[in-house]
Amino acid sequence: MLDTVVQNMGLLCCRQKRGNQATTEENDKAAEIERRIEQETKAEKHIRKLLLLGAGESGKSTIFKQIKLLFQTGFDERELQSYTSVIHANVYQTIKILHDGAKELALSEAGSSKYELSVDNKEIGDKLSEIGGRLDYPRLTEELVQDILKLWRDPAIQETYARGNELQVPDCADYFMENLQRLSEENYIPTKEDVLHARVRTTGVVEIQFSPVGENKKSGEVYRLYDVGGQRNERRKWIHLFDGVTAVIFCAAISEYDQTLFEDENKNRIMETKELFEWVLKQKCFEKTSFMLFLNKFDIFEKKVAKVPLNVCEWFKDYQPVSTGKQEVEHAYEFVKKKFEELYYQNVTCDHQDRVFKIYRTTALDQKLVKKTFKLVDETLRRRNLFEAGLL
Repeated sequence: MLDTVVQNMGLLCCRQKRGNQATTEENDKAAEIERRIEQETKAEKHIRKLLLLGAGESGKSTIFKQIKLLFQTGFDERELQSYTSVIHANVYQTIKILHDGAKELALSEAGSSKYELSVDNKEIGDKLSEIGGRLDYPRLTEELVQDILKLWRDPAIQETYARGNELQVPDCADYFMENLQRLSEENYIPTKEDVLHARVRTTGVVEIQFSPVGENKKSGEVYRLYDVGGQRNERRKWIHLFDGVTAVIFCAAISEYDQTLFEDENKNRIMETKELFEWVLKQKCFEKTSFMLFLNKFDIFEKKVAKVPLNVCEWFKDYQPVSTGKQEVEHAYEFVKKKFEELYYQNVTCDHQDRVFKIYRTTALDQKLVKKTFKLVDETLRRRNLFEAGLL
């Protein structure tokens, strides 16, 4: 009987000891989790949140890709290869838009034969238009490239391309057509330049964390940049990102003053950008948020101004040319810049006039310019932080 009691007491002690060990381990794990949460919370406080906004086709996503190339490790081979299908799709979509556009123009301008394809190219055009309408595109081959080049060089297609602003022809058209042979090579891997030109609509939200000073995060600010879809149906996904933003980077494609929206061909792109910029400025959560306005696609703008009057856009109808060449380009740019400045100050109350507002001339494809611009943005925001902390 006594032996049994002693045995049971021993078992009870062992269980209590194991129970105490388990409790200690659980407490240690809980403490470790709390410590990690505290560390992550502290780290998050030092990360500045940047929101990249703008209408569709404004060049936001190209800016985003440049940041990845400039301030991160760039694209590895797997990522580069993933763009092959996107680039091939861009080629097929472009040639379909031009082929179908030529047909429409030939019908709408009766008596004009300049949009009529040559007899030899009509069959090629129909074949490529059918491919361009598919959901899955074939990989580019030498045979298909020869067909595309024949159609691209047809005078009717070149006449149509000259009116590309009316047809939603993507900006990457010229670049990819010039590089078709290379794009069709059997072992083709897209270059960084190819990836920057590749056009794929942003859906949802993508983010990237970076420091403009490079890998040594201790020597500068760390930013988290969010890129969101610019098309109208994507904008409802922005709302949850609005809180706690250090700065809004708003992209406006100033070259698009004679173009209409992809989703609404009756709406001028610059007018859409104007209205979107006004709406963003009026959001209560941005009352103390800095605004960086990127007047983007300047490279296209400076070529277009010489051919297409700026006042074809309703917002710019009071523009009067004063010169030619580079002087006229600068005059036109300053006019557009002033329009955006006026719009900003019209939508800012007296209480919010102390927030930072800067305008930058940008070309998203120009890596050196993007790097210089982001260093200026970083410097501006760091000075703002020091000012708010009473150190300036």
